Amino acid sequence: MIATPPPAEPQIVTVTAIYFKPEDERPRVISVDCRPSHKPSQGICPVPLIQSLFPDGPCEGIILTQGLNGEPLRFPLHLWYSPASLKKGAPVNRAISHITSDAAPKAWCGPVIVLKFSGSRRQGYADAGTNDLPALSAYFLAYK
Repeated sequence: MIATPPPAEPQIVTVTAIYFKPEDERPRVISVDCRPSHKPSQGICPVPLIQSLFPDGPCEGIILTQGLNGEPLRFPLHLWYSPASLKKGAPVNRAISHITSDAAPKAWCGPVIVLKFSGSRRQGYADAGTNDLPALSAYFLAYK
């Protein structure tokens, strides 16, 4: 009898992300676990395990490919938010208000998580950090 090893468990990857917690004055860098996608249509791009940070319901993603002055981002940003937060009357996100000096035309409510892609092909994530804040501020100021 030949023993075959069990199939390998999906490799969990941890990256840093920017967390705009609604009650905080400033965004902070947190660790986020990602697991590989099992859908061939998603390539090798991992699935971030962030749902627990969105108590108001499922989150949706927006991919930012341009930074300040419309310059293309070498490492696009993946912004996650909960559309249900505004509907439920969640408080305005103070961290986003702070980085935009309260000048953003749209009030963001609830938590926002930002991950950074490891390249323009968007097949995996790299560590996001405070150097990504200017591009995010520009996005929040331009979003209507």
